[in-house]
Amino acid sequence: MKSSRLVSILLLLQTRGRMTAAQLAEELEVSVRTVYRDVEALHAAGVPLYGDAGHAGGYRLLDGYRTRLTGLTAGEAEALFLSGAPGPAAALGLGSVLAAAQLKVRAALPPELRVHADRVSARFHLDAPGWYADADEAPFLPAVAAAVWNSRVLHVLYRRWREPTDVERRLEPYGLVLKAGRWYVVAGPGPRTFRVDQILDLSSSDEEFTVPEDFDLAAYWAAYQRDFHDRLYRGEAVVRLAPGARLTGSAARAVEANGRETADGWTLATVPIESVEHAHGEFLSLGADIEVLEPEELRRRIARTVSELVRRYEPSPGSGCVDGGSGRSGHVAADEEAGVRGPVATRLRPPDRPSPSGGLSPRGPASR
Repeated sequence: MKSSRLVSILLLLQTRGRMTAAQLAEELEVSVRTVYRDVEALHAAGVPLYGDAGHAGGYRLLDGYRTRLTGLTAGEAEALFLSGAPGPAAALGLGSVLAAAQLKVRAALPPELRVHADRVSARFHLDAPGWYADADEAPFLPAVAAAVWNSRVLHVLYRRWREPTDVERRLEPYGLVLKAGRWYVVAGPGPRTFRVDQILDLSSSDEEFTVPEDFDLAAYWAAYQRDFHDRLYRGEAVVRLAPGARLTGSAARAVEANGRETADGWTLATVPIESVEHAHGEFLSLGADIEVLEPEELRRRIARTVSELVRRYEPSPGSGCVDGGSGRSGHVAADEEAGVRGPVATRLRPPDRPSPSGGLSPRGPASR
């Protein structure tokens, strides 16, 4: 809409200063001719906007001119207040700053949009950490954030997964990433990725650094995640899944992509695995709802474990713990009668440990 575009031009010039018609057109995804018409409309509305010709020319607002945020739509106002997650901001030491900023934005909104913004704050709550792990303690996060803001070199004592575990590192912190409730710092030279909660000690310095001009934090993180996935899943397994059995993560996506239902109702699929040792523990969590066909090493290992479990849990004569000669213990039979199934029977839950495939844990990557 034209009105929204006019407000966008005002805000762009207010935040970036001088911009050419070509730059505005590219930003707004319109033609240069459309920008000319919009500028004329702003002039007609009394906005102190002027343009300079020449190589260094462009449009700019009169010094000191500011516009209120009355151009926000209801949806934009809602999204603005939804994006302000108080938990991460507080962890960075910016909790009070965020609250003050939201108050100022709220005061600048017209009454009808203020109602929309208040409704979002009252009805939506963002909680980043996962269910199966406590929030990580990262006492040095504010100091790392300050170094990111001020482009200052850090000297840290860092705990990694392999020996020697505690090492000293010199970091040029380019940026911070919050992933599933865990903070990571992307730092040069390299760059490399470090878990902030694994920093054991930290000292700041006055030494400054410059972030490479071609570095893009979002693009780096996307590439890093792809590389992490490729390094994590180095093998494959061919499995059969009983009706209703569910895998998670990459294995679930593989079943959805290449799974084929067989005549007996089971699903045949090839799924990625991190290692034989890791897959052994995860597939056993599905009990009798999964059969491993390949690789043979994994199939034999699971068979040995199942045989050992049978011997261990086989009731002794006269123990009185067998239900109706079925070979099942009384409490197991009662659970089955009630339709109760443990959560591990329907999904894979990664163990909280470093994995054998290069030390990468399903809980999240960390630099070595």
